[in-house]
Amino acid sequence: MHYFDHSATTPINLEVLELINKVQKINYANPSSLHSAGKKAKTIIEESRRRVANAINAEPDQIFFTSGGTESNNHVLWSMLSHHNAHVITDVIEHPAILKVLEYLKTFGLNYSLIKVNSKGRIDLKELEEKITKKTCLISVMLANNEIGTIQPIREIIDLMISKDILMHTDAVQCLGKMKVDVKELRVDFLSLSSHKFYGPKGVGILYVKNRSTIKSLILGGSQEGGLRGGTENVASIAGAGLAAELSVKYLKENSKKLDMLKLFFINELKLIFPNIIINGDSSNSLPGLASISFPGFRSDILLAKLDRVNIAVSNGAACGSGNVKPSSILSAIGIDEKTNLSTLRFSFGTTNTIVEIKKLLEELKLILNNK
Repeated sequence: MHYFDHSATTPINLEVLELINKVQKINYANPSSLHSAGKKAKTIIEESRRRVANAINAEPDQIFFTSGGTESNNHVLWSMLSHHNAHVITDVIEHPAILKVLEYLKTFGLNYSLIKVNSKGRIDLKELEEKITKKTCLISVMLANNEIGTIQPIREIIDLMISKDILMHTDAVQCLGKMKVDVKELRVDFLSLSSHKFYGPKGVGILYVKNRSTIKSLILGGSQEGGLRGGTENVASIAGAGLAAELSVKYLKENSKKLDMLKLFFINELKLIFPNIIINGDSSNSLPGLASISFPGFRSDILLAKLDRVNIAVSNGAACGSGNVKPSSILSAIGIDEKTNLSTLRFSFGTTNTIVEIKKLLEELKLILNNK
């Protein structure tokens, strides 16, 4: 299969897979056990914590392992209930793991405001500043959007919050291994990651917490993860996540350069085939390797199905449910009309993709677009 859906998930790195299998086979003890095998398992977790911390310029005791980016996001938002009549600010193109949670938490007394984005998907900083109230305890804005790739001005948001007692969270799930993720430079209080987005295993997430006192436990039970998240740890997958994070940073420059090259080549060649394409998002400030492209006059679900028949995997630019294609809320938020919205595909390239594969993708698209 020619796989161009890396924003959905990445294939696991073979070195990471080898480590997971080794740990699963040899270091199967419970890391909370006091015998030597348990202590070895615990050591593996702490080594992974150190690797993740180094990857994002944090301290090891600021790293907590979760089941994924969704849980990490939930953990931060649920913790805000400890603030009386809390108010949270986010934007209209956040992941459902933010927007759906905030809507649900309204039943517990948490209020929230949504800020708009422009046609490139960039948030409106002026509106954000206007939405801040005395009750605002958290601002949550994605570092880079998962559908159109637009990178948000997190540092500028932090500048607006100076002298205000407001915490800052960013969902950076799409970013590690594609761009520099440095929590000290970003100055955020919380940051969410998911291992399977950077060639690690599924089922392991990461939550960076600058100050432990600003967050409450979400999953109660044992004293794992410093008492912040109960439950026996998935030692092998945590080990894999740590190595994947380390490798993502080690090869960041060459990988991001390659992803940019693949994306540029694809878009330039595609324009020759179908000049009417519309490229969504902020082309001057977006993630490498991710392209949201609309094909006016063609339904995205049909394009996707035809590509799938020739063993090419891409993503629909719209959310599919019960067999029905619905307009993407993200594309609607940036002003894309419904017809164009429903003609959009997301192409997200990975480190193992090649120019030869991109040419194959272009050949198949040419056949499809020329045989309407």
